[in-house]
Amino acid sequence: MIINNFKPYEGENCETTAVGNLLKYNGIVLSEPMLFGIGEGISFIYWDSKQMGFPFLGGRCKQDVLTEKIVKNLNLNIEVCQTTSKSKAWENVKSKIDAGIPVGLKLDSYYLEYFTHKIHFAGHYVTIYGYDDKFAYLIDTAQQGSSVKTSLSSLSDARSAKGPMSSPNRSFIITGKNELPNLREIIISAIYNNAYEYLNPPIQNISFKGIRKTAKVIVNWFEKPGITPELITQTGVLMEKAGTGGALFRNMYRNFLKECDELYKDLELNSSYKNFCTIAHMWTEVSKMICSAGQNSSKQDLQRASDILMDIATLEEETMKTLLSKMQLRK
Repeated sequence: MIINNFKPYEGENCETTAVGNLLKYNGIVLSEPMLFGIGEGISFIYWDSKQMGFPFLGGRCKQDVLTEKIVKNLNLNIEVCQTTSKSKAWENVKSKIDAGIPVGLKLDSYYLEYFTHKIHFAGHYVTIYGYDDKFAYLIDTAQQGSSVKTSLSSLSDARSAKGPMSSPNRSFIITGKNELPNLREIIISAIYNNAYEYLNPPIQNISFKGIRKTAKVIVNWFEKPGITPELITQTGVLMEKAGTGGALFRNMYRNFLKECDELYKDLELNSSYKNFCTIAHMWTEVSKMICSAGQNSSKQDLQRASDILMDIATLEEETMKTLLSKMQLRK
C-alpha cells in the first residue's frame, strides 16, 4: 500500500522535514525555516552521560518539543503512539497508511539501510507513506535522498532501538484543518517565547550558559577518559554535517528572521537577522576547529574553538535579549 500522489516535502533537518510532510498532507505548506521558528526551536545543549561515548552538542530545543510547538502554534492536533510491542507499533502505522494517512516516525538511523554513515542516533525522524511485503517507503532529509526505502525488518529494529534520545516505537500524525491563526501573531509569540526560554535556561548546560560551559570543558577533551582523536573529529563532523550543534540551526533561524522581516517590516528583525548571519559563520568555524583538533591531535585548535564559543554565547545572548524586548512591545 502506497499513498497515491504523495509529494515529498524536502528539508535539511529530520524533524522539520517530517512535520513538513505531515502538514503538506493537510494542505499547509510553510518553509522549513518558518516551521523551525514557529516551533521555537533555537537553543543549545551540552549533554554528557555515562551511556554516551562522547559529549553531545545540540543546537536546538528538545526532541519532540519542536513538533508539539509547531502543532500548538498552528492550532492543529497531534496524535502520538508509543508502545514497547513491535507488532502493535507496526499495526498502528499500517492502519494509518491503509487509510491514506502519512505517519511520522522517530527512530535510530543506524539501522536504516540507506544510511551510509553508521552512528547510533535514536533521535532521527522520517515520514512513512507506503509499504509492501519487503520494504517501507520513507521521506528523509534531502541529504539522505529524500524519497528512500528500507526493509521492514530494519525499520522495526530502528523504531524499537534503545539508548539516549530513544522513544519506544514513537509514531505520530497531524490532523486538523481549522482556519490557521494570524501568521504575524504566531511569529511574534514564537519569537518571544523562544527568546524568553533561551535567556532563562533551567540548568547550566542549556542555551548561552551551555555554550559557555562547552567553551570551558572543551579544552580538556584530550584528557577525558575514553576520548580518542577520532571521536573528537566525529563530533566536529556531526556538528556541521548532521547539524546537531553546528551552523544548520543558526542558518535556519537566520532564514526564519529574514523571511519574517520581508513579510512584516514593522517587526524590525533585520539587525537580529544580520547577527545570526555572523553567528552561523562562527559555528562553522567551531566545527572546523574541532575537526582539526581531532585530525591533528591539537589542543591549540580546541582552545581556538573555545574562544569562538565564548564570543558566540555573548552574541547569542545579546541578540535574544533584543528579540525579547522587541516582541514584548508588540504582544
